[in-house]
Amino acid sequence: MLAGVNVALGVSGSIAAVKVVELAHELRRHGASVRAVMTPAATNIVHPWAVDFATDEPVVTEITGDVEHVELCGRDGWADVLLLAPATANTAGKIAAAVDDTPVTTCATTALGAGVPVVMAPAMHEPMYDHPGVLEALDRLAAWGVTFADPRIEEGKAKIAAESTVLTEVARATTPDTLSGTHVVVTAGATKERIDPIRILTNRASGKTGRAVARACYVRGADVTLVHDGGEVPYADVIAVETADEMIDACREAAVTADALVSAAAISDFTADAVDEKIRSGSPLSVDLRPTPKLLDSVREANPDLPLVGFKAETSGDDAAMVAEAERIRDRVGLAFVVANDASVMGDDRTRVLLVGAAGTDPEPVSGSKDAVAGRIAERLAAVLDRDG
Repeated sequence: MLAGVNVALGVSGSIAAVKVVELAHELRRHGASVRAVMTPAATNIVHPWAVDFATDEPVVTEITGDVEHVELCGRDGWADVLLLAPATANTAGKIAAAVDDTPVTTCATTALGAGVPVVMAPAMHEPMYDHPGVLEALDRLAAWGVTFADPRIEEGKAKIAAESTVLTEVARATTPDTLSGTHVVVTAGATKERIDPIRILTNRASGKTGRAVARACYVRGADVTLVHDGGEVPYADVIAVETADEMIDACREAAVTADALVSAAAISDFTADAVDEKIRSGSPLSVDLRPTPKLLDSVREANPDLPLVGFKAETSGDDAAMVAEAERIRDRVGLAFVVANDASVMGDDRTRVLLVGAAGTDPEPVSGSKDAVAGRIAERLAAVLDRDG
């Protein structure tokens, strides 16, 4: 997700600075190179040696005659993005006022003047975050193009955003916005069909691939609606659903304003008439199942021209059989392309897929982490929408 990206990491004097070592490691795990800059207050919380170890680069703790701020964040500087994490109320206010009295604020002024993207992850006590002057400073920074990994409001504190949220915002700031101006609806996870108030019919889908596709579209500039069985995510408007019918209804409604829909969910093929009371255990039981409607057919009926992307999971493990099934659903529904995969990857962190489009199957399978594969799917969608520049 961040392969080849150079991140200048500005660390301010919040107690959240204790998380910077793991944040730096996580940035590097996703392919970024990281060089850190620290305020004097930050060095009192986490030692520069620890940050040096985490980044494998010397840490800037003062601006010298080597003009480190220009070398890092100038117009021809090293950094592709300046990430301020954590960013205190003090640091945010100084940057908004163009006050440069620490290495971090000096790098920020330089980056803003040079057009280097700036991502800020605020961290402070909640009353400070609610201060009118702080809010005004954050609004001013947003107007200047600074993007934010918004904090989590918990226990009276505006805690630094989760690492995954920070990484997503860094990726969005440094990835070509090939889906900018589009609204993409993505489905993810399994649906659940009720048998009684306790029991359900479901499947093994984890939703990892669908959520990765939603994030990949967001990273490329799209406004994303995620229809799934899980909780809130920071990169999409979420519609929470449980049953196949609920997912179909939500998608039909969201598709009204959509530019594309990607159906990655493993939607139940069968449902039952649920009973109102718990079925007693210990006796043989038969459940009458009936087919559920097909989501893609339903959305296509209401939106004849909407680009749709389908997923087709098979258990054969045979590429030719997967492609044949993908082509069948592609032609039946009129899909832009189909992502064909082996059902054995459900729940795993890695996957292998075949992209089957109108012009045929891509010559090589796409494999790797689900984030990496999702990126390829989002790029293919951008090409379908003619948003690839």
